[in-house]
Amino acid sequence: MGRLAAIWRKELKDYFVSPIAYMVIAIFLLITGWFFFSSFFVQGQASLRSFFQLLPMIFAFVIPALTMRLFSEEFNVGTFEMLITLPLTLRDIVISKFLAGITFVAAMLLPTLSYPLFISLMGNLDWGPVAGGYIGALFLGGAFTAIGLLTSALTKNQIIAFILGTLFCFILAIVDKMLFFFPESILNFVQYFAADYHFQNFAKGIIDSRDILYFLSLIFIGLYITHLLLQARE
Repeated sequence: MGRLAAIWRKELKDYFVSPIAYMVIAIFLLITGWFFFSSFFVQGQASLRSFFQLLPMIFAFVIPALTMRLFSEEFNVGTFEMLITLPLTLRDIVISKFLAGITFVAAMLLPTLSYPLFISLMGNLDWGPVAGGYIGALFLGGAFTAIGLLTSALTKNQIIAFILGTLFCFILAIVDKMLFFFPESILNFVQYFAADYHFQNFAKGIIDSRDILYFLSLIFIGLYITHLLLQARE
């Protein structure tokens, strides 16, 4: 645990000294704030529906931007070779980098808690869907972080890692919107692979074990393949 915590703190520190991370947070808050307040004042909707509806799509671009450097930078500057000489296992490295990524995602979401607080001051707010939505956001963020970690382990070029991560996350975010392309016989099968489909259940206040299992499976697969890719580089 001490070794994991050491890398976690190091990665988290690197996040908070990086201007790119602050730019990503600023863009994230600007976009989510725009859609939230436009729906509140223009459409008169005192809910977080628009925020949660757009979150998977926004995460599909924002999270790969945060994770693209996690391994690509290590490969590019040659510090990965030094990293694996430390008394650490590859599993320690992968898990600690993942935990740093999801911690930063949680920190990025923290300012958005002002949205439901603002609504609650203006009127009645059903906190069930709000709590479910934020729990789902952490699961969704974890799944996309694992995918971003995987694509970062594929290449030493951060831009390529970002493009691949965005592509994979974007497909998961929109596949349930493209069901009309698939035969009716496999619609349920295809829909199950849609991250947005499972996330929106959380946003409705529905905590279903099948949705939790979906996100945990994505996280496990992403981290496991990342581990295999790093083993191939040893």
